[in-house]
Amino acid sequence: MPSFAENLRKLPGISHLAAIRLLDTEGKVVASVDNRAGSQGALVVYNHLAQTYGAITPEAARKGLELFAEHCECALANPGKHPNIDRLFLLIEEHRTLRTKHIFAV
Repeated sequence: MPSFAENLRKLPGISHLAAIRLLDTEGKVVASVDNRAGSQGALVVYNHLAQTYGAITPEAARKGLELFAEHCECALANPGKHPNIDRLFLLIEEHRTLRTKHIFAV
């Protein structure tokens, strides 16, 4: 299985993004994945999922967990340490979808 770093190298870049906002069914922002140190890898994954699936669906979340690779085990062992991974597990468990809104860099 490829590592997280190997997976990131295969995905589209994010230099054009400031963030991706995650919206619930009512359009309320429930989370944001920002283009900053510590969350850029997650932004790459979420951007890819949004482009591929049109939203963060349970199916997209499963693919996202594959892409996060070795970090999933750490996230399961340490709830809260990796909130962007925790969110994917929750979407699968609750059979929920979050819409995405791309915030472009200026």
